[in-house]
Formats: sequence, C-alpha cells, structure tokens
Amino acid sequence: MLCRYSQFCGDSKVVMTSLQLYKYLLRQCEKLPPDAGKYYKFAIKQSYKQHRVEPDPERVKQMITKSIEDAKWIVNKYTQK
Repeated sequence: MLCRYSQFCGDSKVVMTSLQLYKYLLRQCEKLPPDAGKYYKFAIKQSYKQHRVEPDPERVKQMITKSIEDAKWIVNKYTQK
C-alpha cells in the first residue's frame, strides 16, 4: 500500500498514500460524537492492520476511494442530527 493516488476530496485535490488515508480517517473521527468516534477509530485501526500489505495497486485505489466516500457519509450522518 505504498503507492500514491490522486483523489478528489471536496474542492481540493489530495494525493494520498495508505498512511495518509489512515491519518485522514482518524481526523474525521474527531468530528463525530465521542462514542461513535471511539467505535470508528477502532474499526479503522483494525482495517488498516488487515490491509496494510495489499499487493494489488488497483485494489488499494478502490479501497481509498470507498473509504473516503464512507467517511463523508458517516460524518454527514452525524452532523445532520
């Protein structure tokens, strides 16, 4: 997962590695209520450990894209309440 990918995140273009994605997702958890943030931080850490040696660059790109979409959805879900 050491490859770099261009990913559009909001209005700014961000080049992300898997480690940058990990840090981005943990920062997004800070926007959530404490209990939800704790749950999602744990899930992010477990997922990162499980996929950190993913050999397929295309699969890594798909995971990065899906993770960003999911993070936006979750933050939006909690901020609309």
